[in-house]
Amino acid sequence: MATLPNPLPKLATDPSGRSLGLQLPPGTLVDDTLDGPWHEPLLWYAGQPAGPGTWAALGAPAARAGLLPVLVDVSEIDDWDFAPGETSYPGDHDADEVLEDFWEEDPPEGEEWPGLAPAPALVAHPDARAADVADALSQGRPWLKEPHLALVSARRSADIPAAIGWSGPVNYEEDVARLCAVLRSWEDRFGIRVVALGLDHLAVSVAAPPADLDEAEAVAAEHLAFCPYAVLPGEDDTLASYAGRLVGERLWHFYWD
Repeated sequence: MATLPNPLPKLATDPSGRSLGLQLPPGTLVDDTLDGPWHEPLLWYAGQPAGPGTWAALGAPAARAGLLPVLVDVSEIDDWDFAPGETSYPGDHDADEVLEDFWEEDPPEGEEWPGLAPAPALVAHPDARAADVADALSQGRPWLKEPHLALVSARRSADIPAAIGWSGPVNYEEDVARLCAVLRSWEDRFGIRVVALGLDHLAVSVAAPPADLDEAEAVAAEHLAFCPYAVLPGEDDTLASYAGRLVGERLWHFYWD
């Protein structure tokens, strides 16, 4: 699979990104990986914290230059393990097969994999929803202490974790591209965008959330296969109670142990 040219190396000699049509604040290029320095930067992140309007002001123009926005938690970014050399291509995997594989490892009450949920109707433009959710997350969360805007060279938002070799789910799935295949399917069906990454946390905006409990229960099954830690964190939690929280929800948050 041919890769797109990575615009990030230009920022080494042109930090403001003017040659790319950008006006970036001072920031940092990251190329450190588990295998040593990568042959090109994996991401750039701003030196200043994100705030309301940052995503629209910097992320939208960057997307036109081939760089996609995502919030990263810089409070722990020095602890991230980047492994792009060990990451495959998301397009080589099938979302339904990936989720079925996860499901069959520990099927709830022995149930068979129900298959992918149907696509609900869009209630917002995916990019506008992403900007709104990013603005809300820029205020911080317990799992996102110091959000800064980052830019990644990726074909689509769903590919961002694979593009940087993000290792957040490594204890659950060593090849994050398999999870990105699911994110691609969610991008197509639910209008998701990857809006935030932490050490082992991932958040996506949702422009086509389930509209009722029946739709939500079908989506909840996918979430359980994708990230059981976030769906059933305690013994008293149930898939039905989780599904109830998905109705109309514009943010899906996942984390891996």
